Amino acid sequence: MIRYDLVCAQGHLFDAWFSDSGSYDRQAAAGLVECPVCGSTRVRKQLMTPAVAGARRDGESLAEETAKLRAVVQALHEHVRREAEYVGPRFAEEARRRAHRKDAKPIWGEADGEEVRSLREEGIEVMPLPPLPEKKN
Repeated sequence: MIRYDLVCAQGHLFDAWFSDSGSYDRQAAAGLVECPVCGSTRVRKQLMTPAVAGARRDGESLAEETAKLRAVVQALHEHVRREAEYVGPRFAEEARRRAHRKDAKPIWGEADGEEVRSLREEGIEVMPLPPLPEKKN
């Protein structure tokens, strides 16, 4: 796994994890890397200094830190699956349909970058889930 510091065309700074540098390049070229603040897919890598694996000041190793992060992401996915309704590729359509209903149950599913941008432009809040490490995406 590799973490990149990224910046969008609007100047929003964020970071993201990828299985390798080629994965970032492929996803960025396909318009799949987007700013979590504004949804822009005009994203580029920031200059970074390499992280050196080893003992941290608090004694926690990189492996232990990574295991904790994986556990948090796994718990988030379990929470979403337990509390929200899966609507699959109909996510954008269902999000629009339920956007202004006060009794609407939360949903999750799939949407491409263009659909997400369109939903955000319409004032509908959406948030991507970080990928599970075993999905390698």
